[in-house]
Amino acid sequence: MPWIILFAAGLLEIVWAFSMKQSAGFSRLTPTLITLVAMGASFGLLAIAMRTLPLGAAYTIWTGIGAVGAFFVGVLVLGESASALRILALILIVAGLVLMKLSSEG
Repeated sequence: MPWIILFAAGLLEIVWAFSMKQSAGFSRLTPTLITLVAMGASFGLLAIAMRTLPLGAAYTIWTGIGAVGAFFVGVLVLGESASALRILALILIVAGLVLMKLSSEG
């Protein structure tokens, strides 16, 4: 169950990162509110998952889900570049996440 909670926290990190971009520096109300709510929920779920998961694994995987998800949202929704170098970086992040999960207890 803690891994599912951690995954949900990571998904919410993607939501708040995207809505923060949409808030234009917190100058637009609705995206700003979405950012704050998603951020609070993401941190809350991360804290719950960290009750039983190792700190290094939980934090690394949480940020990794956010980074990978933000990359995909940036490319697919915002039209950002998907250059070979950025894709290689994404592959390395995913490899690190897999290794961290495989090396973790819980």
